[in-house]
Amino acid sequence: MFSNSSNLGCPPFSPKHEEESNSNNKLPGNTPPTLLSGPQSTDAQFNSQNAAAFSSGNLEIFPAVTPQQTTYGSVSTADTSDGPTPFHGRKRPNDQGLLKHDVKRQRMHSCHSGPAVVSQSVPLREEHRYSFPGSVQSPLFNARCVRDLTGCVPPLREPFFPDPIETTFPVAKDKLSQQVLDLFQVCQQQSCDLNKKELCRKELQGQLKQIFPHSRLFLVGSSLNGFGTRSSDGDLCLVIKEEPVNQKTEARHILSIVQKLFTTKLSSYIERPQLIRAKVPIVKFKDKVRQVQVDFDLNVNNVVGIRNTFLLRTYAYIENRVRPLVLVIKKWARFHDINDASRGTLSSYSLVLMVLHYLQTLPEPIIPSLQKNYPGSFDPNMQLHLVHRTPSTIPPYVSKNGSSLGDLLMGFFKYYATEFDWAHQIISVREAKALPRPDCIEWRNKFICIEEPFDGTNTARAVHEKQKFDIIRAEFRKSWQILQEKKDLSFLVPVRRMTQKK
Repeated sequence: MFSNSSNLGCPPFSPKHEEESNSNNKLPGNTPPTLLSGPQSTDAQFNSQNAAAFSSGNLEIFPAVTPQQTTYGSVSTADTSDGPTPFHGRKRPNDQGLLKHDVKRQRMHSCHSGPAVVSQSVPLREEHRYSFPGSVQSPLFNARCVRDLTGCVPPLREPFFPDPIETTFPVAKDKLSQQVLDLFQVCQQQSCDLNKKELCRKELQGQLKQIFPHSRLFLVGSSLNGFGTRSSDGDLCLVIKEEPVNQKTEARHILSIVQKLFTTKLSSYIERPQLIRAKVPIVKFKDKVRQVQVDFDLNVNNVVGIRNTFLLRTYAYIENRVRPLVLVIKKWARFHDINDASRGTLSSYSLVLMVLHYLQTLPEPIIPSLQKNYPGSFDPNMQLHLVHRTPSTIPPYVSKNGSSLGDLLMGFFKYYATEFDWAHQIISVREAKALPRPDCIEWRNKFICIEEPFDGTNTARAVHEKQKFDIIRAEFRKSWQILQEKKDLSFLVPVRRMTQKK
């Protein structure tokens, strides 16, 4: 369906690449990384000790990252800082912000899940279990990257994104539908935005493989699932090994090493690396070399994020009304201050699932349940190296529902304002219907229940105050009443200002 874009955010696998990877992993530790050059990228002792320590499970003998000179394109600098740079980002400038972020990142128990702090294992094909290609063709580059050839980042070419299907939108025959379409077209993530994130991912993967030779770095979340905006952060998942990773101890230790790498050796192009010690910990940082800075969150082995990225990506492109509707609702929620899980409201991921659920439960559905229709393609135990291929195998869905974007937007607000039973039902995209709440800790006494399609947790668990829940419901009710009367999006969001700003 959009096969050319299926490799973005994760490298392809092939026997040829595997052989090269095995060869690369045997190189001396001071071999320069794929995309950066310098006197030495990492000393041999550092690499060999780290590889041995991680393979044996003894994380305590990891040495600190030694500050060395790094060349990044035309930027060369030596940083001798010995501690993390204070974080001054727009979202979490102080300790209070970190506590809020902890609420956003935590993962609770599902009815049948194990401890929430342990990520699921990563099943890999036997021949790919102990290695990963260090020199691979990215869809964003002209030529294959070879170690230490030019000492600079290869030039970008026009990427295979967006594909032709991404530029085919429904015809707007009324004012409200046209407003939805216009806002979507100016706010959606552009190819240049994705280029910057993909280039950073590829460069960081080369560096991280010097420390963790068997690791892979994936671009996940809104950057790749089709629902990103121009202001979307870049989410990265570092898959470090096949076995489950304890998020409270092991993942935090790994991320502390990553943070040290960022604050020393990579300080010429990584800015403000901050370790957020949440249930699923992350390193938050900025890429300061690009023309427009990009905020990144990097986690370790949060594999469900990789799986749901490609599930959502398939939903995004299976029907041409899905993406415009989702993006406008995200903009609406942000404008009305109900789109921030760190402040007790809805995450963007929860909002996307709410829209998909609504489109699935119409009398004549706009989209099906992909997990029910294609169980083999969205098997939660599918080998990780195959997950990114799934979207290209699913054909477009032809719906008999001819509703306009404007009608669907009004119907969305009406559904959650008057029809959905918040007290007794769970939103399930996996089943394409509302499910009755089971009597277990994951769902009991929760204000909003939205099932994560793969691990069954509640993605809306951050809404834990009745006051915030009441505000969310009131916004749905008020917006439905306004649109029903005015049929004009500018009464809900500042359409003109948003489009002019972009």
